[in-house]
Amino acid sequence: MASRRQWLKAAVAALGGIGASRRGRALAAPPELVLPADTPTQAYDLGAGGLAGWTIVAGQWTVEELADSPSGRKALVQRATRNEFNVVVAPGRFRDVDVSVMFKPISGREDASGGIVFRFDGGKYYVVRANALEDNFRLYHYDRGRRQIATAAVKAPALGQWHTVRLAAVGSHMQAWLDRVLLLDHHDSRLGVGQVGLWTKADSVTAFEGLSVRGKKED
Repeated sequence: MASRRQWLKAAVAALGGIGASRRGRALAAPPELVLPADTPTQAYDLGAGGLAGWTIVAGQWTVEELADSPSGRKALVQRATRNEFNVVVAPGRFRDVDVSVMFKPISGREDASGGIVFRFDGGKYYVVRANALEDNFRLYHYDRGRRQIATAAVKAPALGQWHTVRLAAVGSHMQAWLDRVLLLDHHDSRLGVGQVGLWTKADSVTAFEGLSVRGKKED
């Protein structure tokens, strides 16, 4: 009898181990998207270079002195508070990109966000954004209306502090990081190529600095 109980315990333990192993594999972090080694990188000094050649789609984007600027120089600040969304895009079109930027949500009662726009084409785009008033990190598709396509629960990024958002897109595969933690891994094929830019919503007053875009421009 004792031997049978021991056998049953061993069998249950073995099944439990298999379940744990499967759960572990399911929860394992996906490998990071990697662009070819020869992919060029362009760093934008937004404080020094301003927005020469950029397109302001909506918003009041200005270069300002900020005492806590990470570079010790000026930063780009979006100050419009009455638009639904505020967007500015850099020149050049990209298919596969790895983009990062530092942002500081300065103020906002309805929204206090900052994000990266990518594959902007004729007013359609993707955006990955963080919001100091919400405990989520989200990826959206925009086409005359915003549609959430991926989300992750996070501790809301602190208002008045600098944070980092990063986005990588290779083909239909997209990944996004907040403060160097990979949080979103998603596939979407609606947009394949377009411009890269910055984004805020509603009454967000947000500063940006240290934009870096790694990718080959399309002809």
